Amino acid sequence: MQRTMTRPPQTGTALMSEARPNFFDFDVTKMMADFRFRPFDLEALMAYQRRNIEALSQANQLAVEGMQAVAKRQIEITRQAIEDVSALLRDLAQPASAEDRIAKNTEYAKQMLEKSVSHGREITMLATKAGSEAADVLRKRATEGLDEFRDLAKQQAVR
Repeated sequence: MQRTMTRPPQTGTALMSEARPNFFDFDVTKMMADFRFRPFDLEALMAYQRRNIEALSQANQLAVEGMQAVAKRQIEITRQAIEDVSALLRDLAQPASAEDRIAKNTEYAKQMLEKSVSHGREITMLATKAGSEAADVLRKRATEGLDEFRDLAKQQAVR
């Protein structure tokens, strides 16, 4: 009768311990031999982000300046409206016939409606211009950024 040695079934832990006695006992260069890693040019990446921040800052500045122009114009319009109402009240205080008052009030209402529409258009145009200028700066930078990224990727492919 021949005696054979039978080994007890091994667990995953036992197999790993036989393959590598210590977890940190392995050669990284062998593991990474086929891995091609080309790090990006950090200076180029920093310059890229710097230009993004500059464009964002410029767009923000344009938006703030545009909103200041809108606010300034709204104040001017309000001041003019107050002066117009004061003139109307002075006219109403003057003795006049009912027909004259109705004619003046109708004319005043017509002028105020025309001014309101005109001022609304003007404010809308100012706000639109401010938003468009800021958006143009961001759009231009986004396009430049994509071109820069493409060029950076081409440089990395050549290496």
